[in-house]
Amino acid sequence: MSTTRHELLHAFDLLLAPGRFKDYGPNGLQVEGRTVVRKIVSGVTASRALIEAAIHAEADAIFVHHGLFWRGQDGCVTGWMKQRLGLLLGDDVNLFAYHLPLDAHPELGNNAQLGLQLGLVAHPGSAGRFGEQELGFLGARENGENFTSAKALATHVEKVLKRPVTLVDTAHRPIKSIAWCTGGAQGYFEAAIAAGADAFITGEISEPQAHYARELGVAFLACGHHATERYGAQAVAAHVAAQLGLKHEFIDIDNPA
Repeated sequence: MSTTRHELLHAFDLLLAPGRFKDYGPNGLQVEGRTVVRKIVSGVTASRALIEAAIHAEADAIFVHHGLFWRGQDGCVTGWMKQRLGLLLGDDVNLFAYHLPLDAHPELGNNAQLGLQLGLVAHPGSAGRFGEQELGFLGARENGENFTSAKALATHVEKVLKRPVTLVDTAHRPIKSIAWCTGGAQGYFEAAIAAGADAFITGEISEPQAHYARELGVAFLACGHHATERYGAQAVAAHVAAQLGLKHEFIDIDNPA
């Protein structure tokens, strides 16, 4: 089975609705490759390692969360940009990238899929969203139980994501209401606190968040930017591939960040 580049772009756009978001870079087709697509490789970031692995896997298209182009770049095709573009153009491979739209999708996005992995479920409707552009998710454990402490929550997250978690917690109380937003969403912590969270899960921590956690008694868990965003791209690409009858393969390029 195969489809066209145009039909594949239409399917991604229809699912992710990129026009709804103010984003840091272009969403959609970032690099045009061959017209006919039979296989999609998905990954987190359009790194050289992922592009090389996708070419080796005979992909016609790559689908990622972090693409090549971001607001504020100087636009010069040198160094790492030349290397990545050279590989894509040389092998005629399409690159599709969706940033905030991929975070936000209510079933297949990064936040929804991280919640699924961790056994968390967002509250229905607007009660289950917070922060700018309502990207953050707010909810509780799917089984209805509380975590006995933030440490217990951190241990659970470490087991699922298979990596250490940075935990800041001074309240030492049971955790019922949990907010989460994948990747570099540490700036959403204050909005999570305002929404009533007992704990906030994200990828990274910056200097201010440790103080907020200590002073306001809300636990902060930094679980890795890459580690928290491994699930959305593969879920969306698998869904669209099945819809269009294409082959799909997720390739995870390890990243300690």
